[in-house]
Amino acid sequence: MTNKQQSQVHTAPSVQFVEIDEADAGQRLDNFLVRKLKGVPKSRIYRIVRHGEVRINKGRVKPDYRLKDGDIVRIPPIRTASRQAPPLARNLEWLEERVLYEDDVILAIDKPSGMAVHGGSGINLGLIEALRQLRPNSRFLELVHRLDRETSGVLLIAKKRSSLKDLHTQLREGKTKKIYTALLAGTWHGKARRIDAPLEKNQLRSGERMVRVAEDGKVAASRFIPSKNYQNIASYPEGAALVEINLLTGRTHQARVHAAHIGQPIAGDGKYGDARFNDAMKAFGLKRLFLHASSITFTHPVQACKMCVESPLAEDLQQVLEKLDLGA
Repeated sequence: MTNKQQSQVHTAPSVQFVEIDEADAGQRLDNFLVRKLKGVPKSRIYRIVRHGEVRINKGRVKPDYRLKDGDIVRIPPIRTASRQAPPLARNLEWLEERVLYEDDVILAIDKPSGMAVHGGSGINLGLIEALRQLRPNSRFLELVHRLDRETSGVLLIAKKRSSLKDLHTQLREGKTKKIYTALLAGTWHGKARRIDAPLEKNQLRSGERMVRVAEDGKVAASRFIPSKNYQNIASYPEGAALVEINLLTGRTHQARVHAAHIGQPIAGDGKYGDARFNDAMKAFGLKRLFLHASSITFTHPVQACKMCVESPLAEDLQQVLEKLDLGA
């Protein structure tokens, strides 16, 4: 083995005994080991569990065993390949400046547009992976919900598994309130309007994921609340409307598809939008989807008090509105 190869491989010095606490309780053994034994293939992990090399409280268990608070996990010495940090792993300190709220169990961050919430599909480093690298001593950091890559705004992250479960229950039972700010094609007529249009995911031959309104789709409801109309746009006589969108359910691309469904797609939406409107908004400096997660209201999972975390409208979107006000 060359010196270079030796530097890329290391062996755990001895058997490890890990006591499970609240942060890890409730998750499957195989998922726990994947995180604990970074770089070890899943097939290898399943093999050492099946052979009894991994034990819980001195007894054999299956990979799908749910860990309990106080369990003692025996992990055998195992050769692991050390991995270089993914690209962009350096210079992540700017993320700390985008923290909107933080305590012992939750963290809210102002996600920038253009950054995916997690890696995958050709994305080496998502926001959650970046946070884990930025805070290597944090034992638990998991997304409570998601935002599209091009959507900016407030994103909740759980710092304990119990908080993640609690917030997921609130989301599932409709006990949270998520408000988005969006710029729509065409002026808005009338008052606030509720949109009930079930949604169904589709995948095109190209592999692109699309969502469409379908009678047999999943229930999806949104409330559109008008804020301001922009008229006298020479390049788009139909005008534009600034609205708040209250997502009453949390389906993929819900705000974007519901906006397109009522004939007023969101500015800058290359998937469901109006190309002529998008081109007109580019003249006002819009370079991305005009959709911003402005606030999320929920019950704190420990303190049991009502909380609302807000994110101010992203500066690039604010500049677009200022130019629309000037008509230039």
